[in-house]
Amino acid sequence: MNTLWTFVVDHRIQLLTDSYLHLSAVIQSVLVATVVAVLIGIAVHRSPWGSALSTAAASIILTVPSFALLGLLIPILGLGVRPSVTALVLYALLPILRNTIVGLSSVDPAVSDAARGVGMNRLRVLLRIELPLAWPSILAGVRVSTQLSMGILAMAAYAKGPGLGNSIFSGLSRLGSPTAVPMALTGTVLIIVLALALDAVFVLVGRFTTPRGIRD
Repeated sequence: MNTLWTFVVDHRIQLLTDSYLHLSAVIQSVLVATVVAVLIGIAVHRSPWGSALSTAAASIILTVPSFALLGLLIPILGLGVRPSVTALVLYALLPILRNTIVGLSSVDPAVSDAARGVGMNRLRVLLRIELPLAWPSILAGVRVSTQLSMGILAMAAYAKGPGLGNSIFSGLSRLGSPTAVPMALTGTVLIIVLALALDAVFVLVGRFTTPRGIRD
């Protein structure tokens, strides 16, 4: 424990920097994935075939191992942030897309019909009625994608990506040295802490953004 504490103290600036970069990359990737997945979900949720095909395509992406996907992206995008963020966006799509489709499909058609009956057009019904009612389901997908992305980004160190994966990989490559285990362990623990903290933030976001009438 003394060795671990000494390592943390001696490398606190680097660890803080890597933690910030890790959190920043995950948040940006999940935001992009949310926009893309929600737009696709809006476009296909009324079509059983469209919903099935889009969900299947996102599922196929999720089955590709992270090392393999990064290996495919490196020749196209090079090393660093671009392949890492691209991989995270692709992996984050499925939970958000699936939950968007489920949430929008669960909206009672009578509610939408009533809104149109009082003069709302299709866009206003979507923005004022359907998306707010589907929001808890969408947010649940965002939370799953965020936790998934936290772990996957650690693998992005393979592509010289940002974040705490660099500490883990560096520690594993130095097995046998005094700093190997503290380096790998610190990176792993910080990823877990960041994942739990970000999930707690999403819980608060859900509490303040979910319409009171459908809040649990």
